[in-house]
Amino acid sequence: MNTITKKELVEQVAQQTGADRGDTRKIVQAFLDAVVQELNRGNRLEFRDFGVFEVRQRAPRMAQNPKTLEPVKVPAKRSVRFKPGRLMREQSVAPQELVTAR
Repeated sequence: MNTITKKELVEQVAQQTGADRGDTRKIVQAFLDAVVQELNRGNRLEFRDFGVFEVRQRAPRMAQNPKTLEPVKVPAKRSVRFKPGRLMREQSVAPQELVTAR
């Protein structure tokens, strides 16, 4: 599995649309900034067939330091969850297929 950087993604979008790379970079960055801003406001972002981004509140809990075995308080925190949409699920490799391919 390869990692695609934002620069490579911008290049792909620019080639597919025929748009200028500089303009495409600004648009992609504006989109990413808007996603982060809306998630920080606690909003749920839904892109039909692609997926849903939402912020989940994780409750505080007790954990254990693996070295000392002492109990450690883990504070509550917010985390971002992504749930793939229908088209993404259909076009992605199923977990069962991934395991058998190894």
